[in-house]
Amino acid sequence: MAAAPDFPNLKQDVTRRMDGALETLRKEFTGLRTGRASPALLEPIRVEAYGSNQPLSQVANISVAGPGLLSVQVWDKSVTKAVEVAIRDANLGLNPQAEGQVIRVPLPPLTQERRNDLAKQAARYAEAAKVAVRGVRRDGMETIKGWETKSEISKDDAKRWSDDVQKLTDEYVKKVDVVLAEKEKDIKAV
Repeated sequence: MAAAPDFPNLKQDVTRRMDGALETLRKEFTGLRTGRASPALLEPIRVEAYGSNQPLSQVANISVAGPGLLSVQVWDKSVTKAVEVAIRDANLGLNPQAEGQVIRVPLPPLTQERRNDLAKQAARYAEAAKVAVRGVRRDGMETIKGWETKSEISKDDAKRWSDDVQKLTDEYVKKVDVVLAEKEKDIKAV
């Protein structure tokens, strides 16, 4: 026999998955460059080292050396060139300069055109997060509809629970919009 409908667990699962979509959005935003230096800018970069493709953070330490300068301390001298090439090829518009095992990464000032491109990229990330939130909503609604179809819950319960899932969805879509507005403000700040 199937387990009895458990809306509190369903609601908890829906909330957890929507939180995950929001957290993913925040992580994606850390890789978008704003006006100030941040080690998060280089975190998505992968380096061809030791016969495999590794995250930059596993072969070097990334730190802020100044308002427009990142410093990458490579742990193994033999991968310094690979790290420099990976940063240059990451399509971030950066020109790293190696000095021994330290790679200095000056961040050129953002042009208005580049700021607009970054804002558009942020909007694309936010839209993907909203799609993810709506996908979670759809799954929750289908579960509730299935319970109603099997006569495990009443129409009234199905309506009430569906309304709760919709309220959660609206809440998370607003949260995505707030996070996007903050990031756009950050990107456009000169």
